[in-house]
Amino acid sequence: MKIDELGDWRRTHYSVDVTSDLSGKEVIIFGWVLDIRDLGGIRFIILQDREGDVQITIPRKKVNAEMVKKAETLQRQYSIGVKGTVQKTKMTPRGVEIIPSEIKVVGEAQHPLPLDVTGRTPADIDVRLDARVLDLFRQENRAIFRIQHVALEATRRFLTELGFIEVQTPRIIASATEGGAALFPVNYYEKEAYLAQSPQLYKEQLVIDFEKVFEIGHFFRAEESHTRRHTSEFVSIDIEQAFATADDVMEILEELMHYVCEVVDDRCRKELRILRHRVEVPETPFKRFTYDQVVDELKKKGAEVAWGEDLPTPALRVLGKLHPSFYFITDWPKTARAFYIKTREDNPKLTYGFDLMWRSIELTSGGSRVDSKEVLIERLKEKGLNPDSFRFHLQAFDYGMPPHAGWATGLERFTMMLTGKQNIREVTLFPRDRFRLTP
Repeated sequence: MKIDELGDWRRTHYSVDVTSDLSGKEVIIFGWVLDIRDLGGIRFIILQDREGDVQITIPRKKVNAEMVKKAETLQRQYSIGVKGTVQKTKMTPRGVEIIPSEIKVVGEAQHPLPLDVTGRTPADIDVRLDARVLDLFRQENRAIFRIQHVALEATRRFLTELGFIEVQTPRIIASATEGGAALFPVNYYEKEAYLAQSPQLYKEQLVIDFEKVFEIGHFFRAEESHTRRHTSEFVSIDIEQAFATADDVMEILEELMHYVCEVVDDRCRKELRILRHRVEVPETPFKRFTYDQVVDELKKKGAEVAWGEDLPTPALRVLGKLHPSFYFITDWPKTARAFYIKTREDNPKLTYGFDLMWRSIELTSGGSRVDSKEVLIERLKEKGLNPDSFRFHLQAFDYGMPPHAGWATGLERFTMMLTGKQNIREVTLFPRDRFRLTP
């Protein structure tokens, strides 16, 4: 089929702008063929653009033969432009249609398509991810990432207004950011290097210069587990603040969650309707439970956890049923926290570390940081890590390191909460995990 030139055509309206108020007016719209229905004497084309869809109605006896012939060549997912007149009608949900005077085919699709873009024929998630760009054409999926966009925009605004400066730290690093998580090695000229697990050490150092910093960026962990909540590449929202404690940054975190949920609930009503989901706008302050309280609570429910261990998935499911909203778990044991989390003065077995939970999902981990070079060296050794590998971080403690605290939130898990999705791959544009490197 011959592809038409765009020429001097430019969009006058998106589909959502085509209302009965424009009846009798000429418009130019662009988009993709979502569906086609042929009733013999009349042909209906559902055109979808980024804002929604609109019906193009082609009555064979009222339009020219060339238009009819061209319309009959169209197939799903063709990229087209339509010039036509808006007309009121009782035959569409929106009460409006476009009678075309001209159609341009500006992009052809190969058939058969690997997915049903209307969503009427469901497909397994791996099949969908193999054709991810086509999968994202579905309104439900586009709604997810519009919500994610609004959440990110609100997060940046909130932190900036609190005086935080956005920074960008390296993704290629010389040593592990923290112990316990596997690293992805990379060839860096003649040196050994790794993909960064988090901006943790850099953001700690930067509080000496800027006091309050945040970063939103991609990080990498070679996760051995293949679960609905883990990917190997993820987006982390991090903050770090000088002259602050865990309590200070927990207050910032709960206020941020309240604010973002409020903004999404207000600005994404259309998207939430598409997803059939309601965002919970939480009241602050959030409930706080110590690690000991949670372990005791789990024991009473028959889900025992050895003291000092992290909470396994079955235990988290139990907690989710007990606490169906936002809550903090504080005072984590030293054995379950990273080397840079500060221990409590009144009980050196415990730390000022915390997790923010939403039901059974860990959204955020944070705490007060070790601010003594000597103590940090001891903690590194306790974790079986070589202080020499962290010498560039340790030297920052010679430059007047202040008390500081911070946290990190996974954007994808946050999006799961905002959209009601149960698999992290649903809220990741192009997921990377143990089994997926393409597309």
